[in-house]
Amino acid sequence: MNKLVSASLIGGIFGLGIAVSGMINPAKVLNFFDVAGTWDPSLIFVMGGGLLVAFTGYRLVFGHRKAPVFENSFALPARRAINRELVGGAALFGVGWGIAGFCPGGAIPALGLGYSTTPIFVAAVIAGIVVARFARTRLAHPATA
Repeated sequence: MNKLVSASLIGGIFGLGIAVSGMINPAKVLNFFDVAGTWDPSLIFVMGGGLLVAFTGYRLVFGHRKAPVFENSFALPARRAINRELVGGAALFGVGWGIAGFCPGGAIPALGLGYSTTPIFVAAVIAGIVVARFARTRLAHPATA
């Protein structure tokens, strides 16, 4: 129960930060990419603030704790290699973000705003996850005929 409460609290704080920064408005995000037109540099400050908080948090947590509060150990990725899955996923994320003006972290809090495109984006993200998992399973264990 404590894990659920802490995850909900942290998710709520993240969503509030995304809302306060204006990053749940796809037009604001798309204006960041429009450097030749209506460029809005505020996303740089949001990203910089996020990096500062993450850097400080990682330093504090990994410097002083052997394990998280509600788990036995940290769940860190074992692989550190940059491979085609990582690059392809990052490229797909960037293209989707540039087209839609949403990233998944901004789309979830934006569901309550009533933009007609938000549920479509969230459904597309979920469909993409399902397709990627299916493809990964099929490629890792091809069917023998």
